Amino acid sequence: MGPTGTGPATLSPAPAPDTPVAAVLFDRDGTLVEDVPYNGDPDLVRPMPGAREALDLLRAAGVPTGVVSNQSGIGRGLLTDADVRRVNERADALLGGLDTWVYCPHLPRDGCACRKPRPGLVLEAARRLGVDPGDCVLIGDIAADVLAARAAGARGVLVPTAATLPEEVAAAPLTARDLLTAVRAVLAGTRGGGS
Repeated sequence: MGPTGTGPATLSPAPAPDTPVAAVLFDRDGTLVEDVPYNGDPDLVRPMPGAREALDLLRAAGVPTGVVSNQSGIGRGLLTDADVRRVNERADALLGGLDTWVYCPHLPRDGCACRKPRPGLVLEAARRLGVDPGDCVLIGDIAADVLAARAAGARGVLVPTAATLPEEVAAAPLTARDLLTAVRAVLAGTRGGGS
């Protein structure tokens, strides 16, 4: 879906050529797969339009990928770790495989260091991938994703959906109309080209 508010329709500016992208991280729900609140059923997993193609482009370019996801349904008692792992495994299979999956099981009020917009998930994904967080891009659909990227020293790209607030779009430093556009622009910047 396109932006729900005002803001650029395509990613601009592209990452600078002198700052290579070592890995691309993604939010899960609403970014890589359709958002089904507190989903514990792998049969309900549906990739977002262009998600598989975007990941195929990154794999072909040799860019590692990962997922960073808040999963407070665990803390709320609505899901188990095993439920989240099964959903992640189904998404991984449908999307062709990502290099790491990291999620926060805590409630917003828990004050953990991992829950987005805090940097913990991004830092852990970068550690697992063996890259500097500052060389990562995080693509997500809400402000918490962009803020988590910023807090970790990474670059954030907002791909708005119907759930994205207009003020989140206006405040985002980088936006793209869809996931495939975002990934193409990231890759163009990595190669030193334009978006």
